[in-house]
Order: sequence, then C-alpha cells, then structure tokens
Amino acid sequence: MKSLVATFKALSDPTRLRIVLLLMRRDLCVCELTAVLGLEQSRVSHQLRLLREAGLVKDVRDGRWIIYRVPAPVRRGLGPFLRQQIRIKAAGADVAGSDRKRLASCLRESPRRKCAA
Repeated sequence: MKSLVATFKALSDPTRLRIVLLLMRRDLCVCELTAVLGLEQSRVSHQLRLLREAGLVKDVRDGRWIIYRVPAPVRRGLGPFLRQQIRIKAAGADVAGSDRKRLASCLRESPRRKCAA
C-alpha cells in the first residue's frame, strides 16, 4: 500500500504530472524539461528527485548529460491509466497538448546543444 500511496502522492502535483507525461513520450534531460515547462532548473530538478524517490522516473548518464526516463514497467502500468484520465478530463488534455507542442518546438531548437555551448 505504501508504494501505491507514494505513486499517487508524486502524481498529485501538477508539475510532476506534466513531467511524467512528457517523459512518457520520450527521454529528456533537465534543460529540455525546463524549456518545455518554462520553469527554473532547480525547480525541475527538485520535482525529478521526488519522482525518482517514488520510483516513477529513472536517470541514466549519457556522457555529460543525465537523461530521465519512465521505466518500462511504470510506462506499461501507468500509461493506459493516464491516457484515459486525460481523455476524460478536457482541461488536462489542454495542458498536455500544449506541453507536447512546446516539446516538439524545443526539440527542433535542440537545447542540449545550447547548454553544451
């Protein structure tokens, strides 16, 4: 029961939920998440730490980058539930849709290259 409560507690924050939804689409680094969410790096890093502690996000080092991802078991279990909830709640779909558009724009601009410069 503790694990289930930790999962729902982690997802109860709008920023953390948005991060999980973005990471369900693709693996991202902090600079990409900050660009999409429009938040400071320290705030995004704090939210990622809480998601890691809840077991919803893993980090992997790729050279000088730390890439965040939703582990496959979490993706399989949580993905259908989140997609269903977003379809039911139109406001959630609006925010998730806006984030997806900003993600596409962000990836075209390649913030990792900018951060590396």
